[in-house]
Amino acid sequence: MRLFLFLSLFAHLTLVTAAPSLIPTPPRVNAKSYLLIDHNSGYVLAEKNADKRIEPASLTKLMTAYVVFFEISRGGISLEDEVKISEKAWRMGGSRMFVEVNKYVSVEKLLKGLIIQSGNDATVALAEHIAVSEQAFVELMNQHAARLEMNSTNFNNSTGWPDKKHYTTARDLARLSRAIINDFPEYYSTYKEKEYTYNNIRQYNRNRLLWLDERVDGLKTGHTEAAGYCLISSAKQKGMRLISIITGAAKDDARISSSRKLLNYGFRFFETTLIHKANSKITEMRVWKGEKQQLSLGITEDLFITTPKSLSQKIKNNIKVEAMIEAPVTKHQSYGRVNIMLGDKQIATRDLVALSAVAEGSIWQKLMDSIQLMFQ
Repeated sequence: MRLFLFLSLFAHLTLVTAAPSLIPTPPRVNAKSYLLIDHNSGYVLAEKNADKRIEPASLTKLMTAYVVFFEISRGGISLEDEVKISEKAWRMGGSRMFVEVNKYVSVEKLLKGLIIQSGNDATVALAEHIAVSEQAFVELMNQHAARLEMNSTNFNNSTGWPDKKHYTTARDLARLSRAIINDFPEYYSTYKEKEYTYNNIRQYNRNRLLWLDERVDGLKTGHTEAAGYCLISSAKQKGMRLISIITGAAKDDARISSSRKLLNYGFRFFETTLIHKANSKITEMRVWKGEKQQLSLGITEDLFITTPKSLSQKIKNNIKVEAMIEAPVTKHQSYGRVNIMLGDKQIATRDLVALSAVAEGSIWQKLMDSIQLMFQ
């Protein structure tokens, strides 16, 4: 009887272990294009027309803010700078912060007006402060777009005002969103602020998901008649961050419900695991003719892998390194690769690099190592 129970339990456990991770198709989303990615790994969980050219509307302001963050970080401007409001900025239509012409407003306040209130006046004022003219600022926007490999994007203004030469794609917007979160975490927190009051006028963040879903902490809405209703949302749950991009929805409610569907789908059926940390030892190799004999090899950036839930424990390393490493060794010099395997399938690969330099050893050390090598 005990043997029968044991065999039955063993068979049950074997079936559970062998059972595949079942993932349903992504939810149906009523939008011209959409994309759901894991922020850390870049893994695409769902998409439709992600490379189709779209009008970004006020999603453009993500790049405007990125350029402002960049200029602050490199010391070109500061949050305390006082910006004189031009007549052009003051006259901007659409959503506004309600700045007044010829008045001085700090960069910090204008940034809040840009991000929280989506103010076109604040946007142009910042563009002119950084590059003298909006058109010169647009050149900076396109240079950053090229650097971020947003290869299907061209900006023609800083606000998202409709223009045939002003376009992007959902995939390029995902690259930009990831860059904002990664490159400027100290400023990203502004995107979750629900309201901002300037000149005694209180305005609320147009991203209603900030009230409806506690996981959501950014990023931006956009709307024009041609672009439809657009929304980029970023949400975090148990260390996993997802970015959802909706473009061309018919109504505000549609972009909200579509974003929630995608985020719920991603968090429900997938998980992201940090496989290897940057600059941490993955393997160790013998160094010949060097001042030290052991060399740690690793990778230069954190490696995250996104898989269906329950499969992360099946991830394995397949390490391939050079047969012999001889000093001198330069830090970050490549000596092989680590291939990340899920079963028989390779799902990622990275260079294995030296985590430290190794200088040549003494004459005696090189002589002794040469003798050893003769017998190997």
